[in-house]
Amino acid sequence: MSILRNRPAFGAVIFFAVAFSLGIYFTFAAVQGDYGLFRRAEIRIEAQHLTEELAQLESEVARMQNLSRRLSDDYLDLDLLDEQARDVLGLIRADEIVVR
Repeated sequence: MSILRNRPAFGAVIFFAVAFSLGIYFTFAAVQGDYGLFRRAEIRIEAQHLTEELAQLESEVARMQNLSRRLSDDYLDLDLLDEQARDVLGLIRADEIVVR
C-alpha cells in the first residue's frame, strides 16, 4: 500500500508568505508611518497648540498697536506718556516723595 501525500505547492506557500508580509508591512505603515494614524494625531495636537499660540501673539500685537497709537502724534494719551516717562526714564514730579 502506498500512501499519497498531497503536499502544498511550494509556490503557494511562498505566495501566502509574501502576501502576509506585505499585509503586515502596510498595516504597520498605516499606523506608525510618516502619514499614519499616530502622526496624524500628533499633527492635530501641534495644530491646536499653534492656534493657541497664534491667538496669544495676535492679542499681544493688538496690545502693542494700541500702545503705539496712544503715543502717536495724532492721539497722545498723557497718562500713558507720564507712566512711560516714570518707568523708562525714572522721572518724578517735584511734589512727590520716592520711597525705596
